[in-house]
Amino acid sequence: MKFIRQFGIILLVTFLSEVLKYYIPLQIPASIYGLVLMLVALKTRIIPLEAVKEAGKFLIEIMPLMFIPAAVGLMDSWGILKPICVPVIMITIISTIGVMVVSGRMTQFVIRLEKRKHDEGNVM
Repeated sequence: MKFIRQFGIILLVTFLSEVLKYYIPLQIPASIYGLVLMLVALKTRIIPLEAVKEAGKFLIEIMPLMFIPAAVGLMDSWGILKPICVPVIMITIISTIGVMVVSGRMTQFVIRLEKRKHDEGNVM
């Protein structure tokens, strides 16, 4: 019964995100609205973490299964993708390296900033 309630909460947030997408005429996917809604609800404790924790863990565990239909779709579209395969692979590699570099630099910056705040707090 606990899982049904937790999935119900997640489905309610998903439904609300679809409603937002329908009424707000921006080119933003409903899933992004859902992520923002869930983040705000969890941060403001409108939805306590314990209310969705186990269902969230379950969904993360089965996430690899969700990529199977996309992979089959790629295999089905191989004829269209074959001529542009090399450029797509190069763009994927370059953008992945770029994201890794920027993420690493930002993480280092935040760690240094936190360390500096911590050190200044101990001095006083």
